[in-house]
Amino acid sequence: MSGSPKSDSSSCCSFFSQMKQRCPRPHGLLAHIVTKVVLSVLLFGVVWSITGKECYPGGNLFGIIILYFCATCGGKLVGLIHLPTLPPFPPLLGMLTAGLLLRNVPYVTDAVHIELAWSVALRNIALAIILTRAGLGLDPKSLSKLKAVCLRVAVGPCTVEASTVAVMSHFLLGLPWSWAFILGFVLSAVSPAVVVPSMLLLQEDGYGVEKGIPTLLMAAGSFDDILAITGFGTCLGVAFATGSTWMNILKGVLVVIGGSVAGLLLGLFICFFPSLDQEDMVLRRSAMLLGLAMFAVFGSHVAGFAGAGGLCTLCMAFLASLGWGTDKAPVAAVVGRFWDIFQPLLFGLIGAQITVSTLNLNTVGLGMACLTVGLVIRLIVTFLMVFFGGFNMKEKLFISVAWLPKATVQAAIGSKALDMARVSGDEVLEKYGLDVLTVAVLAILTTAPIGALGIGLSGPRLLSRYTQSDPEVVTDTPQKETSILESKL
Repeated sequence: MSGSPKSDSSSCCSFFSQMKQRCPRPHGLLAHIVTKVVLSVLLFGVVWSITGKECYPGGNLFGIIILYFCATCGGKLVGLIHLPTLPPFPPLLGMLTAGLLLRNVPYVTDAVHIELAWSVALRNIALAIILTRAGLGLDPKSLSKLKAVCLRVAVGPCTVEASTVAVMSHFLLGLPWSWAFILGFVLSAVSPAVVVPSMLLLQEDGYGVEKGIPTLLMAAGSFDDILAITGFGTCLGVAFATGSTWMNILKGVLVVIGGSVAGLLLGLFICFFPSLDQEDMVLRRSAMLLGLAMFAVFGSHVAGFAGAGGLCTLCMAFLASLGWGTDKAPVAAVVGRFWDIFQPLLFGLIGAQITVSTLNLNTVGLGMACLTVGLVIRLIVTFLMVFFGGFNMKEKLFISVAWLPKATVQAAIGSKALDMARVSGDEVLEKYGLDVLTVAVLAILTTAPIGALGIGLSGPRLLSRYTQSDPEVVTDTPQKETSILESKL
């Protein structure tokens, strides 16, 4: 006679309990790798089952998936490079290099193909996410503490470097003045993707905390980027406008005013909607903010005011963050998750825009000359801007060195002019756009690692160190403000 169902069930539970004890659950690096591989294969399988031939070699989805996988792996590999006494290298270098290799390796190039329209759309989505994070990352309390010094550091080096690069590129590369200033503003933006993590590491160790140097650089970074993006959008509108010069200048002014006003109105709207009595407030706010940001970026192209969308997104996100107060942190975290997804795509696609065999060595050499002169002028101007700020000579030198790296903004807007030139079908404008993109990629490849190394090497040597045991030290950035600053670009 067979046993009762209850006894059979208890026997099975006992058996599985013993097996669980004898066979522990997988963990560690191997389990992490297996999970990632299975998720990647599953993603490919699901997309293939829906789209069919688009997932075959040469199809758009195949190219996007391979590019995303390679860029992610490239970023992870670069992130694993740890040298004693130095901050980690920016993962974006590995992402950019992965895209560059996929574009220039024979046979691989034909298999990993992404149509221009798809590439432009993905990069514009990444741009909308970047600008949203920049707007949410602005902290009025920190900025009010630093006041004039922050304003000088944000405005002075950016405008002078943009003007210097514009003059150099006009005479060396032969760019028209509008395109020369497009390149100038593309190169003039500092990279929070390099500066912010490095500053947080120094801040944790107490370097420069007494005088608020990490807070100064992290806060001024967003204003520097906003100024560069605004100048870029204005010059972009002038470069592609038709008609008289004065009408083009007027259109550039309208782009700035229209983008700002639209951003303020949309920001005021999402301060009140969704209302506080609705469920899933964080999800609804995040969806509305990102949706409006993408609509602003794409819609401005349709309306013929390409530069207005970025400025609108910045103003909208900043006003929304003021209205939400401390409740903006969960929304910033959601936007940060989207950035984690699109960051490999952005830098991978930017790298894939460069074909080494078609590069003009003369353009590369002269572009590097423009970049180098601009960096030297930027370093000098930054050093002068921090006078009368209460800093000693070593601290002034450190701030100047830390204000050099470029990466995120260059990747976001560096190819925008080329994309618009390709749509217009004008070969001359395409050549100008390719020159801008080439110099932007050179700026990322050279200044991002040099900037990270410069900050890591000079920080402990040039800044005074204080610990929590020092009774007279009061940090300028409380824990809550630090978490907000971490949500920057």
